Amino acid sequence: GKNKFYSFYKNFLVTLFHHGLGAPEHSKELKEDIGKIPYLNGGLFDEHELEKNYKGIDVDDKAFERLFNFFDQYEWHLDTRSNATGKDINPDVIGYIFEKYINDRADMGAYYTKEDITDYISKNCILPYLFEETKLRYPKGFTSNGPIWQMVKSSESKYIYDAAKHGSEQPLPKEVAVGLKKVQFRTEWNKPAPEECALPTEIWREVVERRNTENGIKTKIANGEITSINDFITYNLNITQFAQDTIENTQDPEFLKAFYETLINITIIDPTCGSGAFLFAAMNILEPLYESCLQRMRNFIEDEDRLNNDDKKNFNHKFKNFREILKQLQNPSHPNLKYYIFKSIILRNLYGVDIMKEAVEIAKLRLFLKLVATVEVDYRKPNMGLEPLPDIDFNIRAGNTLIGFATALELQKGLMYTIDGAIAKPVIEEKCELVAKAFARYKEIQLEYGDDFKRFKDAKAELNNRLKELNKELSQLLHKQAIAIPYDKWLETYQPFHWFAEFYEIIHDKGGFNIIIGNPPYLEVRQIDYQPKALKTFVTGAVHSMCIERSLQILSNNGNISMIVPLAIVCTQRMTIVQNLLEAGRTTWYSNFAWRPGKLFEEVNRALTIFVSNSSTKQEVYSTRYLKWQSH
Repeated sequence: GKNKFYSFYKNFLVTLFHHGLGAPEHSKELKEDIGKIPYLNGGLFDEHELEKNYKGIDVDDKAFERLFNFFDQYEWHLDTRSNATGKDINPDVIGYIFEKYINDRADMGAYYTKEDITDYISKNCILPYLFEETKLRYPKGFTSNGPIWQMVKSSESKYIYDAAKHGSEQPLPKEVAVGLKKVQFRTEWNKPAPEECALPTEIWREVVERRNTENGIKTKIANGEITSINDFITYNLNITQFAQDTIENTQDPEFLKAFYETLINITIIDPTCGSGAFLFAAMNILEPLYESCLQRMRNFIEDEDRLNNDDKKNFNHKFKNFREILKQLQNPSHPNLKYYIFKSIILRNLYGVDIMKEAVEIAKLRLFLKLVATVEVDYRKPNMGLEPLPDIDFNIRAGNTLIGFATALELQKGLMYTIDGAIAKPVIEEKCELVAKAFARYKEIQLEYGDDFKRFKDAKAELNNRLKELNKELSQLLHKQAIAIPYDKWLETYQPFHWFAEFYEIIHDKGGFNIIIGNPPYLEVRQIDYQPKALKTFVTGAVHSMCIERSLQILSNNGNISMIVPLAIVCTQRMTIVQNLLEAGRTTWYSNFAWRPGKLFEEVNRALTIFVSNSSTKQEVYSTRYLKWQSH
């Protein structure tokens, strides 16, 4: 009875995944067996690496029984509704469960980063880059007396966060106000302030200080002193709202064109991505910007059509470029605008690497679920109204961020270890170029010909084969520097990831990624099996410092980087080398947080620093004091 059922269900799942959800065409027999189901693609339902390597693999029926019993305890949702019963599961929770309960993650110094931190890091990295790069493309849009900064000047307190303004409309009690001018009358200032005036746990002294800070910032805004996107970080202003307002209110189509071109070309990576919390945050920042740009283009075209209808003699298409962009949205295969935007972001903008293959799978799954959640099933439409999911097997990869050839210079040094000189740099670069072209083709097919299954499969197979061959060649070359360790053992322990080959079109052709964000592992060298001695920061003995160095190697000259790391980065001698690397020719902000009485991560008993380091015309460093707070 029971055993036969679970055995049947195992076989059913294999059929459903590989031959149903993962295949565009279904035989009559298959439809009779599993019914009418859509083709989803996405690489999610392909034969897994474990299945390929272990053909005789067989999971015990009892394991499936336990698995189904576990799943039956929960209500599964594709949206992000709050859990009313404690038994609701959504895509965000899947990542949290993985990071919190997979034993190896804590041992590897990896922790789940909550939304407040991922949002803060992502927006203060991504949005300044978008504006600065747009400024390079279209300087005319950023004059000091132009509409963008005039909008800020007239905004009063709009871009000051509500928490910072809380209670400021309430007058100070007389016994508190009297101390503003005379220090000796501040006896009431150390008493708790009521909630209509204060944030949780604030005393009157802190309320007064917060109001003074708010008034100082309001004065700067009114005087027109906020004239740089980086000022929004320094004064902790609402940079997200400012970005949305700028796009929605612009009357300049050239500015909009330049901004959109920057937006669709931005490359964002988390080099230790785990289950994808930072990639999720980045997607949530980019999505409304995509939507606002497309809506503003539509408005420009509607205005043009209205004018041209009134004067048909002078009919022209000034916004031809906008029309071509919006024409792509009319493709009937796109279920809706949100799906098109999320698919574009996932394929064009987001990248990740993690040393755990399981983490990479979860990261991809969460992105897919976010995408699927935007679609309403329609049985009247082909494939039930579902556009095949993007395959991002090559955007989010498994491997060791710290081991491998990251740059052309590292590759050149590696080639010095060849005995007979059989491998030459031009040969390697030519192979990298072919991989890059195959990668570009693979993405292009998905963006332009989403339903062409054969073309896509051929492109993926070509990319897979070329990349596998190139990686093997590079790994063998790198192993020559660790010849005392047998190659197979070295490969298993070190898990090299060759950035220069894997992302050649970004590292070589574009000079690196535009944005690097993340939460690297909080480990010491003695806690890991591999030794990244080629990195300068190896002398610090801290894995997170080496992650920062590696990130800077793959970051473009005008790119931005932000991470959350142990406080040691700003207050210990061994981290001086990291500070020097991070701050060179950049503007850097350090926000420093205690772990008593409140802490940023429940499971991490250590003080932490969030740094943001953005490309800048001048080198500046800002820092908070050592911040302490009550959890509530």
